[in-house]
Amino acid sequence: MSNSIIYIVDEIGKDKRLKSYLKVCQKLSSRLIHHSAREHKILVNERPEFLNYVVKEDDKIEIFLDKDEEQQIDGEEMDLDIVYEDEDLIIVNKPPNLVVHPTKSYPSGTLANGLINHYRKKNEKTIVRLVNRLDMDTSGLVIAAKNQFTHSYFARIKGSDDYLKKYLALCHGIFKEKSGIIDLPIYRENPTLIKRSVDERGKRSLTEYEVIDEFKDASLVRLTLLTGRTHQIRVHLSSLGHPIYGDPLYCEEDDGHIIARQALHAYYAYFKHPKTLKFMEFEGALPDDIKIAINFLNNSEVVF
Repeated sequence: MSNSIIYIVDEIGKDKRLKSYLKVCQKLSSRLIHHSAREHKILVNERPEFLNYVVKEDDKIEIFLDKDEEQQIDGEEMDLDIVYEDEDLIIVNKPPNLVVHPTKSYPSGTLANGLINHYRKKNEKTIVRLVNRLDMDTSGLVIAAKNQFTHSYFARIKGSDDYLKKYLALCHGIFKEKSGIIDLPIYRENPTLIKRSVDERGKRSLTEYEVIDEFKDASLVRLTLLTGRTHQIRVHLSSLGHPIYGDPLYCEEDDGHIIARQALHAYYAYFKHPKTLKFMEFEGALPDDIKIAINFLNNSEVVF
């Protein structure tokens, strides 16, 4: 498959200038459009055209995506749990205790280091463009785009019905209401601290939840982010009096004998593919440490 995007102009798109068609009708970023035009990577009916070209119905527009990109991240051999991969994106089921991208505190040994190594072994000269990030101690599905088009596409569909993420959390206590939407603002009072709180000064934050199983003084809850605030699930569940087991910031209980990190797993992703526009859905298996915690709390074997 060629590393390009192809559009066929329909009746709605005709009579627009090429730049306007790509930006308004196809929702491409101005940066991608101008970069592609400068590099002569936009063809109309197999021929290069300027951005002021007026498109006609049934015109075939093809944009070739960059293949030769470099990033100053060292590749490191890593056993990646790859859920899906094609020329545009990769989905990895991240284990707990793994940072997604190098920082001052974690300059190496991150998921990005493993991805770069994976790309280079396949002779793919691309960079790590993370579509979503997870806390070091949160496990689950991480999506990375392999080109600028895919990355900007996901940025555009976030918050729409075309992109959905769901989580599983093992929480303290038994919920009185078994499902609902948590609508509470989240605020960061001290910019030097990472901890957030529910506060009327914060931004509106929405989390949909559903209890899917109950154990001894514990609930397994499925959560859907309707907004994307930092620590949103952890703050919301704690504010209800049902903090996540093992959460070092928002749970006052000492859960070290049950689980060594917050029992939060990004298990599900659903989106339209950036090129085919077909709906795709993926699930990442629940990690062993959360299964063990459930078994401990329930004192019986749990099968997923």
